[in-house]
Amino acid sequence: MPDYGHELRFGTFLTPQNADPQAPVRLAELSEEVGLDLVTFQDHPYQPRFLDTWTLLSWVAARTERVTIAGDVLNLPLRPPAVLARAVASLDLLSGGRMALGLGAGGFWQAISAMGGGHLTPGESVDALEEALQIIRGIWDTDQPGVLRVDGEHHRVSGAKRGPAPAHDVPIWLGAYKPRMLRLVGRAADGWLPSLPYLKAGDLERSNAIIDEAAHDAGRKPGEIRRLLNIGVPEGPTERRVELLSRLAVEHGIATFILGSDDPGLITAFGQDVAPAVRDVVASERG
Repeated sequence: MPDYGHELRFGTFLTPQNADPQAPVRLAELSEEVGLDLVTFQDHPYQPRFLDTWTLLSWVAARTERVTIAGDVLNLPLRPPAVLARAVASLDLLSGGRMALGLGAGGFWQAISAMGGGHLTPGESVDALEEALQIIRGIWDTDQPGVLRVDGEHHRVSGAKRGPAPAHDVPIWLGAYKPRMLRLVGRAADGWLPSLPYLKAGDLERSNAIIDEAAHDAGRKPGEIRRLLNIGVPEGPTERRVELLSRLAVEHGIATFILGSDDPGLITAFGQDVAPAVRDVVASERG
């Protein structure tokens, strides 16, 4: 019964298609109204039918008051890490400490290359992500003296000035599935953010074990790493959904559930019915 000690949180994963630019904003506001904890957005900068995710995050931050806001996950090959670090810190300051940073190593490389982002092998993309983490955290760490230098193979800064520091310790969540990426989560990230439809039977147990071992090897406690999960809409009545999410929390230590839906009715039910019931069941199981 893994319990990594994190409070249960619930949120939404929204798809900002530009056919109705205000739709994702309304859904973000609804997510906050029905008691959800965070609002996230896909990030495919090469897809013209989607609004730009960073612009949308900024707009939503100004239209909400309480929810955490994040990309799920931001496309690193098209977002230079030093610039991204300053953008995240700036929006965290403007929103009163409500940002989280979801990051991915990249995918859909042909589309990324068409936008000028280059093409990396799977191994190279993991190396690039680890370099980016050093740069991002280095930019945020204004307590360190001097300028920032990271001489990476894929990302480098040569005397970058540090700052601004974010309003709070912005968590970095990595979308990861393969062992090398999972070990990076254990060594260097604050959270693991996969999507349930891409996981096979046994993947949660195996992945948690890899993350925990890597955390131990790096001198960290596994409990430092939040386990998040993008989910679809479970079939069946509310009771069935509550049962499924409660089992994932109790048996696998999932502490954040992010509903992938643009349906206002499903979002309302998730916030008002499912989330409170799951909290009650999990508290009872662990009580």
